[in-house]
Formats: sequence, structure tokens, C-alpha cells
Amino acid sequence: MKFFVLGSLAVTDGATPVDLGGLKQRAVLGYLLLHANQVVPNSRMLDALWDGQPPSTARKMVQNAVSAIRRVLASAEQTCSAELVTHAPGYQLHVAQNDTDIHRFRSLVHKGRDAVGSGAAVRGAHLLREALCLWRGRALADLVEQGTVWSELSAVEDERLTAQEDCFDAELQCGRHREITPELEVLTAAEPLRERLCVQFMLALYRSGRQVDALNVYRRTRNALVDGLGIEPGPELQALQHRILDHHSSLQVPAYA
Repeated sequence: MKFFVLGSLAVTDGATPVDLGGLKQRAVLGYLLLHANQVVPNSRMLDALWDGQPPSTARKMVQNAVSAIRRVLASAEQTCSAELVTHAPGYQLHVAQNDTDIHRFRSLVHKGRDAVGSGAAVRGAHLLREALCLWRGRALADLVEQGTVWSELSAVEDERLTAQEDCFDAELQCGRHREITPELEVLTAAEPLRERLCVQFMLALYRSGRQVDALNVYRRTRNALVDGLGIEPGPELQALQHRILDHHSSLQVPAYA
């Protein structure tokens, strides 16, 4: 079986989608997958599923969901290595790491960063793009649409954004500033307070011959930071603005790109 959380929750048995049942059953499985191979205490599960206000029947509902998930795992036509066990003080979902898209994502990101760090920016960018292509939407998007709000989901989404920023850095090293400008425009609009994205967008615009647009992005970001958080842009962003005004040679595409 393969398990997918980078998008709507999904499980496949070979190439066949598996019916995961109702919302609570899907939520229990999704939460366990976010903590795969870790013991999840009952109290933590109940708080997550009912936003800190579980009803008196909550523990029984989780037990029923666990039983149903075990039946799903047992019904696999192909060999299923996953196992959901009771482990005091809660439950533990044993699953092979390569059977989850979130592990494959993290592994590819790690390899991509290592490649960039060793000077292989082209390979690093390729690996990071491969990792990002595993995403099919927001993590556990179907549960989020039903009102699920977990800190773990925010953390996973931040992993995705950081991987995108790492990928943009690698592609800027490779001279692909024009190719990534449309993506950066969308992301900086969605994440106006994320300064690293702003730096990347300004640099991509400048290298594309769009100095005025790059400076406009700086002004927009500064206004968002001052109005939203009451702070000025950080040193890196301010320094980039000055280098753009000075047409500093350090802003050119690296010679090895």
C-alpha cells in the first residue's frame, strides 16, 4: 500500500484507490500518517480531532476508527507492510518510509540541498523540483476543507515553502531567473511577509532587466511589513535594494551558471 498526505488523503493498493470511509476515520489515519512510526497518545489524538473539546463518546469513536483502518490494511490484495498497533498510551502506525509521499518528499529535499551545497546546483534544482512535484495540493486538503486545523499541517506547509525557496536559490544559480519569475510573483503575493521569497523575486526581476519592478516589490514588501508587523525589512532585503540602486556587479548571474 502507498499512503498520500501531500494533497487530499489517499491510499492505493497497487494502482487501485482504497476506500477510507468517513471523515473521522480519515482524520485518524491522516493524523497517524503525519506521525508515522511514532506513538500518538490518546489524549493528543482526541485534542487534535475535536479541537481540545472531545465529547464523552470521543474515545469510543477513535477506537471504532482504528478498527476500521485495521480492516482496510488487512484487506490489501498486495502485500501490505503497514500495521496499526495499540501502544500505550495510544496508537502507533508502522509504515515503510518509502510507502509515504511525505517521506519521499523529505528525502528528495535532503538530497537536493546536499547537491546544491556541494556545488551541483543543476542537479540540486532537479531533485528539489522532483520533491515539489509530489504535492497535489495542500497537505490533507480534504480534511482542511472540512475544518481541520492542526499545527502539524502548518509545519508541513512551511516545509514545502522552504523547499520552494531552496529550489529558487538553486535555479537562480543556474541562470533560470526568467523561468521562475511567474512562480515567484504568485508566491510573493500569497506570502507577502516572507522576505526570502521577496529577495528571490527582486533578484529574478533585476536579472531580467526589470529594475523598476524589482524596486516596486521592495516597496510593497516594506509596506506589508511595516503595516502588518510594525517592523522594517531585514538587513538582507535592505542590502539588496541598495545593490539594485547601485547596479552592483554581485547581482549578475554567476559565471558558472
